[in-house]
Amino acid sequence: MQTEVQQQRPLERKLDFSFPTTEIETQVETRLKQIARTAKFHGFRPGKVPMKIVAQQYGGKVRQEVMSDSLQRSFADKVKQQNIRIAGYPRFEPKENAANDDSFQFTAVYEIYPEVVLGNVADKTIKRPIAAIGEAEIDKTIEVLRKQRVHFHPVTRAAKNGDQVDIDYDGQLDGARFEGGQAKGALVVLGEGRLHADFETSLSGMNVGESKTFDVTFPSDYHGTQVAGKTVSFSVTVNKVSEPHLPELNEDFAKAMGIKSGQQDELRADVRANLEREMKRRIQAKVKEQVMQLLLDSSTLEVPQTLIEMETRRLQQNALQDFQSRGLAGKHMALPLELFTEAAKRRAALGLIISEVVKQNKLEPKPEQVRAIIEEHSKSYEQPDAMVQWYYQKPEMLQEVQAVVMEDNVVAWASSQAKSEDVATPFDELMGTTK
Repeated sequence: MQTEVQQQRPLERKLDFSFPTTEIETQVETRLKQIARTAKFHGFRPGKVPMKIVAQQYGGKVRQEVMSDSLQRSFADKVKQQNIRIAGYPRFEPKENAANDDSFQFTAVYEIYPEVVLGNVADKTIKRPIAAIGEAEIDKTIEVLRKQRVHFHPVTRAAKNGDQVDIDYDGQLDGARFEGGQAKGALVVLGEGRLHADFETSLSGMNVGESKTFDVTFPSDYHGTQVAGKTVSFSVTVNKVSEPHLPELNEDFAKAMGIKSGQQDELRADVRANLEREMKRRIQAKVKEQVMQLLLDSSTLEVPQTLIEMETRRLQQNALQDFQSRGLAGKHMALPLELFTEAAKRRAALGLIISEVVKQNKLEPKPEQVRAIIEEHSKSYEQPDAMVQWYYQKPEMLQEVQAVVMEDNVVAWASSQAKSEDVATPFDELMGTTK
């Protein structure tokens, strides 16, 4: 095999391969003989099938496998010999203008990892948000917990905002029924915004047993493609109207929140602890976001197109899975790759920068750091010890935690290098609950 390295674009390389025809043919013949020992053909006993028939049936596939294996093996050997760091996967192409009966000639096209030049972040400032948790924040959180456990009692008055209505409805598009346009006993809480606003508004003021017909025009980007941009006529009958009732702040409520004693002071202490953990997480996220942007702005590198393409496809797949899990997309829904290109480029660049920071400053995750993150996360579950054990039984989850620790180490390092400024921030703003 002969090889030749040629440089193309900044990170692209080409490696030429040449395999003697006899070498490939020998491997193909050997594999076909192995197949012939167990191959089953009608009219022949196992091991007695003529090689000509075996070659006709399996020859093409075996030749392709042999060529692929030879290319991969030879490429890997050469890369290892020259200590080349490959970004992504190589692409193998038949070599042009290589008419030679004595050999098969190919070119491997690949990209190498770039040189990452880290900038100086010492003259940059990281703003750390600071917020306080008072009694008002605890009261507000407990109120949210009560609303999450709301129950409804039937009433005889007309429906109003906040009520739960039990309805039957029949929708017609251009005078005909359509899939998903009918239901019996559907429960709708007015004001939650889970249905089209005009639909909910039309239900307000209706009494038990009352029926009404009204039109609803759906936006052109509505996720139900059959009605997107069209007007649907709905006939609705109200079966029941129920008003909301929040659970009382008593011993039973506290126990339902996991407080065995049922004491209110212990409930408030537990809520405070949860808020402090969440606030800490939010502050860390804000600081991390700034650090990542500082590293991006101050570093110089060429991002391999291969890595960008891989990350783009990964982001596209994640988005599709998210839409499908929420019932917003069909199995064959397509999302243009261009939607994810910029985000993919940023993520790929950050991955390379973080790796370089870790390498230069010896910031690899330590076992005790990984354990601490897992234990902290597990505190929010009913059985923390079982959750910790689950993490250590899942290698892929453990790798995710290790990646988080590595990023945390980078953030800590950058924070120690850059200037820091504490910024007083309203609690609601930090938690993202402002309206």
